[in-house]
Amino acid sequence: MDFLVLTLFPELFGPFWKTGIVGRAQENGIINGRTIDIRDFAAGRHKVVDDRPFGGGCGMVMKPEPLDRALTEAKARLPQAGVILLSPQGSPFNHKTAACLAKAANRGLILVCGRYEGIDQRVIERHVELEISIGDYILTGGELASMVVIDAVTRLLPGALGNQDSASDESFSQGTLEYAQYTRPRDWEGQEVPDVLLSGNHQRIADWRKGQALMTTLLKRPDLLRTRGLDEQEEKLLERWRLEIERILDGQRIRSLDPPPGGG
Repeated sequence: MDFLVLTLFPELFGPFWKTGIVGRAQENGIINGRTIDIRDFAAGRHKVVDDRPFGGGCGMVMKPEPLDRALTEAKARLPQAGVILLSPQGSPFNHKTAACLAKAANRGLILVCGRYEGIDQRVIERHVELEISIGDYILTGGELASMVVIDAVTRLLPGALGNQDSASDESFSQGTLEYAQYTRPRDWEGQEVPDVLLSGNHQRIADWRKGQALMTTLLKRPDLLRTRGLDEQEEKLLERWRLEIERILDGQRIRSLDPPPGGG
């Protein structure tokens, strides 16, 4: 999959293209990550890429001419690629979006990294197909956000992970958070690994992990379950938990009503 990033700071991406899963994917030809320096397309000796906004206000806005020329060059290199602007006004980025982008790997992606107060709206209307936000906060530029998108999409490409099952087991892939993980030693400072993980019974382990994922999601991100819904097995499991909780609470209430030792 081709990734072409338009940025004022291409030097930020040198280590990124060479590190971790992204680096291995690049080395193995699964992705081809490149950058275009927007400043190369600015006119004049000083290569000015920003100007004051019309109507007044603080900050500067990226000028349309250099960015338009950079995008024209990017589209000439990747004619079928989708154009994404990293922007706080964009749609929230999540696993579903990453999966959709990964499925369009044959097209490639052109990612535009804004700076300052943003980019001229006319460039957005002419070139951008999708605006993406990685969270409700402001960064100094779109470079880090574009790396987040590239990393998340790359992980979903065939062959990018050593074990492709890893992608299907991770948080959000099934609409839930991931189950708890353990490794050696079996006993660490008096805390032991759950016996079920040592049982060798793959079905018991799978059921335990599914229950763990469900419980973790229920406690930490119940909004995911409201969006995703529950299957029949999960509904039964939640019902058993509810009954067990009620039994425990009833026992506590009964004990609180018992007279203290010695009467009175």
